[in-house]
Amino acid sequence: MSHTMYRVSKEIDFCYGHRLLDYEGKCRHLHGHNGRAVIVLEGERLDGRGMLVDFSDIKTALRDWIEETLDHRMILCESDPALPMLRELDEPVHVIPVNPTAENIARLIYDRAQELGFPVVEVSLWETARSCATYRPGGDCVESSSDASGG
Repeated sequence: MSHTMYRVSKEIDFCYGHRLLDYEGKCRHLHGHNGRAVIVLEGERLDGRGMLVDFSDIKTALRDWIEETLDHRMILCESDPALPMLRELDEPVHVIPVNPTAENIARLIYDRAQELGFPVVEVSLWETARSCATYRPGGDCVESSSDASGG
């Protein structure tokens, strides 16, 4: 017995900076990316309008959160020694408890989409046009083609 599954995706572009701790490559230095988050939603039923989720609802809720929280900010680990100075200079930062890799930022966006009640199944973060990391919970494979030296 097969069941119908609908899938929609929304892409949200934003700019962010970060650096990786305990890392030997170029990305150990503060630097920035023109990133693209791809949020994938799935469900078995459509609403009365024939939609799984209205694209404008995703745009309003998630894009606004990304713009307010991540866009044009340094995303840094809470243990980053640069944090006190950046805060002193009143630079915009978003602090997370883990290293701000593409994988962890994808998960951050996934978690927020889930908190907002969206039927999210995975989030990919394109750090560059050729480097992407995907977070998908559960026993499924988590793809990562992140190329830290491409930073």
